[in-house]
Amino acid sequence: MTDLSSHLSTTADAYDAVAVLYDELFRNALDDVPLDRAMLAAFAELARTAPGTGPVAELGCGPGHVTAHLRDLGLDVFGVDLSPVMIDIAREAYPDLRFEVGSMDALDLADGKLNGIVSWYSAIHTPPQNLPSFFAEFRRVLAPEGHLLLAFFESEGDPVTEFDHKVTTAYRWPIDELAGLAGEAGFVEAGRMLRETREGERFGHGRLLMRKGE
Repeated sequence: MTDLSSHLSTTADAYDAVAVLYDELFRNALDDVPLDRAMLAAFAELARTAPGTGPVAELGCGPGHVTAHLRDLGLDVFGVDLSPVMIDIAREAYPDLRFEVGSMDALDLADGKLNGIVSWYSAIHTPPQNLPSFFAEFRRVLAPEGHLLLAFFESEGDPVTEFDHKVTTAYRWPIDELAGLAGEAGFVEAGRMLRETREGERFGHGRLLMRKGE
């Protein structure tokens, strides 16, 4: 088993173990965070008006609450997650939506299939040396002018920093460095946001909205 395969297996097992509790804690997480909803709304408008006709994918969808929110914003959307238990929960909660077990680094999709991708705190567990291959896969499946929205924990002046995420090892990123890495993979920055911590949160939050370059 390669290091990346081992990492993906460990991540899937960790989220399987906490899936029910995770769903209880985060199902309504967007309700009182207007800045997050605003960023998702901006992404949705861009995806709806993009030249392509493909759907949008939430990669690392967990129990599906963000996927459902994107559906409510008018998108043709489906979810993909490593954790079979998370996918079972999502399918039960949102039977009108499509959810699949899969990995962000090897999507069962044709080139240029998607109008947009949302990675909402799902790439945070990817070891930094593996992230370029994930970005390359995102670019492969996006249509021309397709958009990518990344949500992550920002490192607040520090370099890329490993931290003890409550589920499994994760990384905080400087927003400039993450934007640069995506740029090297062929993405053009359309916008960004830094959100301060709220009560009960440990770290600040970053949002990057990227467009597939030519």
